[in-house]
Amino acid sequence: MAKDTFFGKKVTLNAGGRLIDLSSPKVMGIINITPDSFFADSRKPSVDEALQQAQKMLTDGATFLDIGAYSSRPGAVDISAQEETDRLLPIVEAIALAFPEAIMSIDTFRAGVVEAAVKGGAHIINDISGGMLDADMFTTVARLQVPYILMHMKGTPQTMNQLAEYDDVFSEVFDYFVSKYSELKRLGVHDVILDPGFGFAKKAEHSYELMSRMNEFDVFGLPVLTGISRKRMIYGLLENTAGEALNGTTVLNTIALTKGAAILRVHDVKEAVEAVKIWEACQ
Repeated sequence: MAKDTFFGKKVTLNAGGRLIDLSSPKVMGIINITPDSFFADSRKPSVDEALQQAQKMLTDGATFLDIGAYSSRPGAVDISAQEETDRLLPIVEAIALAFPEAIMSIDTFRAGVVEAAVKGGAHIINDISGGMLDADMFTTVARLQVPYILMHMKGTPQTMNQLAEYDDVFSEVFDYFVSKYSELKRLGVHDVILDPGFGFAKKAEHSYELMSRMNEFDVFGLPVLTGISRKRMIYGLLENTAGEALNGTTVLNTIALTKGAAILRVHDVKEAVEAVKIWEACQ
């Protein structure tokens, strides 16, 4: 068995030459540099605001910072690659300078943005589209040799809500991962993380079914990322708002840990880190 596997599952990630041990779950903090992300408190459009948020998240225990300059909420306004890059680069470069220990993930589906961000100091690519919205994405990630978060979605942020129909959501997501991961392996991408895409082209019942069966993705031998923080699947069920969904998020993150999540992508780092500590104490 390879040194970086545990019960056949890959538990290390090479991010910018640093080896991250995922045998203990890690937390990824969300920094949105967009004016219209669904959770208002996550919007940090200026360099100073983003730096303050990065410092807080790192102090609270985040291993990764996930930085997004394109809003992917349902029905979000489309912006050009140039506008996305212009929003993103000053903040990536500022964080790289101020916090050289920070491991930055870039939330984008555009290969050109990937090029600029990695050159500016980013380490991981988080692509909501699984390479479907830019034909150059997979070859770019392979050439740059950066870890890649492979998420399941149908359509675009503008159309995905109309495509949330499945005969069998788990089988469709599973088959998607088989196809996309095979392509990434063929191209020589070494570090792949799976993200079922909770809430992306999925109704709440689809997302909860995926959560209930998430441990079945272990057959891939890859880390799984869970991104459910303050989403509609939580606040719709609880009949509150995204701003009131922290408790529900913590509960669902804890369930995700029991289902094998290696990375929790969250707005609230401190609470997620505490959930990991308590969950690990029970193991």
